[in-house]
Amino acid sequence: MPKINVYLPDELAEAVKQAGVPVSAVCQRALEQAVRRVTAIRETVLSDLDLEEPTGALTHLTPRTRTVLKLAADQARAEGAGAVGTEHLLGAMLSEGTNLALHVLRAVEIDPEHVRRDLARHLPAPGAAGASEPRNFSGAAANALEFAVTEATSLGHNYVGCEHLLLGLVAEPDGGAGQVLRGLGAEPRLTRRAVVAALAGYVHLRAQTQQDAEAQGQPAAVQAMLSAAIRQELQPLLQRLERLEAHVGPDA
Repeated sequence: MPKINVYLPDELAEAVKQAGVPVSAVCQRALEQAVRRVTAIRETVLSDLDLEEPTGALTHLTPRTRTVLKLAADQARAEGAGAVGTEHLLGAMLSEGTNLALHVLRAVEIDPEHVRRDLARHLPAPGAAGASEPRNFSGAAANALEFAVTEATSLGHNYVGCEHLLLGLVAEPDGGAGQVLRGLGAEPRLTRRAVVAALAGYVHLRAQTQQDAEAQGQPAAVQAMLSAAIRQELQPLLQRLERLEAHVGPDA
């Protein structure tokens, strides 16, 4: 039977040892679940996105995340790509324009327009590929979606939103989207903390800003006020995290 080494942080390794956790069995079950999830994602047919009742790998995606996937499929189709890649997922997230992931990017001082500009360098000209109708996700895109599911699970969420998809794209090592995001400063650890901070304050901020905007008779201003409020709420926290990581080092 092939052997796979698993490396754990010192504190976790000691805790596992003291608790007597059966590492091999736990890892095997986790890997089996991950293989099933990523296989389901890779076997997802893009036409499934149009189903009123999502099934399989699409079950836990939020409506906005499904919209992003549909936009990504449309973009891949327009380019004649054989599959939906990470570049299409990120481009669709930018095109959707209202998701929490974009607020998180702005909070870590990454302008979505800069992302769009750099991403354009990774995309072929429309129709250049000349491939058949895209039916599935590429290997890198499937991995990014799997990472998104894993991030959502680790945060205790029973849904997969665009903020989780952003984390998945940042973590995926090979796709063009991750290269673009990391090149602009979306380091995985900092981005994850920004997502956690955004989610922690999102419900309260949304209710407060919507109430304020509606009281002023300006419903159209709700989204702009929410975006500004989230950035204002997150920025001091992110600045403190950056100073701390600069002091202790990136691997601490």
